[in-house]
Amino acid sequence: MGGRMPTAVALEDATVAFRLADARIYTAVEKASLSVEQGEFVAIVGPTGCGKSTLLNVAAGLLKPAAGAVRIFDAPLTGLNRDAGYLFQADALFPWKTALDNVAIGLEIKGVSHTEARARAQKWLTSVGLGAFAGRYPHMLSGGQRKRVGLAQVLIRDPKILLMDEPFGPLDAQTRQIMGNLLLELWNADRKAVLFVTHDLEEAIALADRVVIMSAGPSARIIGDWRVTLKRPRDISEVRMEKEFHELHREIWSVLKDEVMKGYAQSTQAAGAG
Repeated sequence: MGGRMPTAVALEDATVAFRLADARIYTAVEKASLSVEQGEFVAIVGPTGCGKSTLLNVAAGLLKPAAGAVRIFDAPLTGLNRDAGYLFQADALFPWKTALDNVAIGLEIKGVSHTEARARAQKWLTSVGLGAFAGRYPHMLSGGQRKRVGLAQVLIRDPKILLMDEPFGPLDAQTRQIMGNLLLELWNADRKAVLFVTHDLEEAIALADRVVIMSAGPSARIIGDWRVTLKRPRDISEVRMEKEFHELHREIWSVLKDEVMKGYAQSTQAAGAG
């Protein structure tokens, strides 16, 4: 009999705190427990400033929790998470390199030959719909095209886990839908574990297997975890028309709405104090 598959990402009562300039301790996230199984797509939603990106950085090994534990495939995370690929909201492309070279560099720094790295990079650019744009520099590409290059840049290294921090946030609504469908198509091919941060509840439901909700900070907590049972494969524009989508959106929003208003009130108070 085969044993249980290791959990891709497990945060166990993770608390994240920062020391402020005046020496006070600010607790961003308190006792957050969250698991992402292999092949599972989990979205985190919450008010602005609630610590969504903080949790992602903990899973990436970029932040060490003040308390609690982080396990990657059941092993304690003690440094950078080498099993993860990270797609940030801001572009991480080298402006002096072509799209092809920006994608190939991830393999070259691992010792893959220049020729092979470029050949594999061309295949990835083709898979994200940019096969004819290999020779273009980032300033010659649209925002959506740069996101496609960024996606290829992460996926070419074949990470076991994808960490995505509002990757489609800066894009217009139509381009976001196109990128969401592209992400689902690529994810469906090999089902990596995904932890996806977004402020857009509709995007979260359309993409994910589970939607996790965080409370307003400070000391933000995970206050809800919903399973999305919408059938796959999904088309983002079509799935939003389904009755089940609207029912789930209404249920989650009833919890999230209060936290969004708390977060908004806190941000306006802080602005007034400033």
